[in-house]
Amino acid sequence: MILHSIETSSRNEIEDLQSERLRETVKRVYENVPFYKEKFKEMNVTIEDIKDLHDIQKLPFTVKKDLRDHYPFGLFAADQKEIVRIHASSGTSGKPTVVGYTRKDIDSWAEIVARAIAIAGGNPGEVLHNAYGYGLFTGGLGLHYGSEALGMATVPISGGNTERQITLIEDFKPTVICGTPSYVLNIVETMEEMGKNPTETSLKYGIFGAEPWSEEMRRTLEGKLGIKACDIYGLSEVIGPGVSMECHEAQDGLHVAEDHFYVEVIDPKTLLPVEEGEEGELVFTSLTKEAFPVIRYRTGDIASITKERCACGRTTVRMSRVKGRIDDMLIIRGVNVFPSEIEHFLLTLHDLVPHYQLHLLKKGSLDTVQLHVEVSEEFYNNIKGNMEDEKVNLLAREVQHLMKSSCLVSMDVKVLEPKSIPRSQGKAVRVVDRRNEEVIV
Repeated sequence: MILHSIETSSRNEIEDLQSERLRETVKRVYENVPFYKEKFKEMNVTIEDIKDLHDIQKLPFTVKKDLRDHYPFGLFAADQKEIVRIHASSGTSGKPTVVGYTRKDIDSWAEIVARAIAIAGGNPGEVLHNAYGYGLFTGGLGLHYGSEALGMATVPISGGNTERQITLIEDFKPTVICGTPSYVLNIVETMEEMGKNPTETSLKYGIFGAEPWSEEMRRTLEGKLGIKACDIYGLSEVIGPGVSMECHEAQDGLHVAEDHFYVEVIDPKTLLPVEEGEEGELVFTSLTKEAFPVIRYRTGDIASITKERCACGRTTVRMSRVKGRIDDMLIIRGVNVFPSEIEHFLLTLHDLVPHYQLHLLKKGSLDTVQLHVEVSEEFYNNIKGNMEDEKVNLLAREVQHLMKSSCLVSMDVKVLEPKSIPRSQGKAVRVVDRRNEEVIV
């Protein structure tokens, strides 16, 4: 369902609108945000220098440290009395990043997310089950306002309380479920433990994001729930969920809401643009935000973009699914690898369930990685619960060989019994840093 003409506009029409809105945004931040005014002066850039999209490379980058350095409201471009909503990141390292919204920002965000839900298959008059967390995290309220703007009956269940989630899915009969893929997988497994068949629900579409997930995880969720699973992308610094959305028709890249955001892909080392289709770091400039506009925000997310028309008929730029974050990338014996790449191959093994963790350890003076995987109930029953069985050792060696041949990394593998790895109630914890513990000799 096409909700806005921008989704099928010509490339010239889209870029003309973006150029106009870029000029407005540059003027706004220069006049209202001292940080940007100073940055522009340092780079010898004036408002008049920015005439169209080609001039965007004259502008400075913004990074997460800039947001933390100006905590809490130093980068706001609107007066305090105009701010109607404040969100913040989890603040796992240092102070959280704080973002604000005017009433117009909230309305724009709702329209953007409504469009995203429609792209994923949602329709007015249906029910949407929202299992994203509510609160300072943008996921829950972002999907909530968008769902209501589309005209869907929205169930604000948030994360956790999994058995109640299942009851409401059965009773309210939603067609769309939203949440992190790891938590929705937790819901599926709980249904199976309760003797229920997840494919027999009313669900038709899933909108999953907030963590990188592989094509194998998509196939797992689609097979177990009998749905189309689509990826949604966003981050609070840019606005929240809805920056881009994968269509249910093609499931071939995420459509960027180009009337509100301009996307670039750069080489994170040289900071220069890469060719279309080449992977690099995503950089976003907001084009319509009033309270918290950002200029060339370096997301740290690795992806590529294409301007080819999608099979669904939309003409907006599509970004690939995020491969991982620069700061999530592990260097194992000199080889760069993302957790999502490990997941991609682990899920091809029938004897394992889609849960894993990477434990970072010290072995002497060296960093080492231990991969924790979990066997399926079927495998566990076949070995009669004996984790000393030779089949467990064979499985561990199979995983080691798979990691070596496919991801080019060697690592220790620890095979665990069912339900050993903590289940997600929101974002999955894939990497556990234990390097400050006692050194392994």
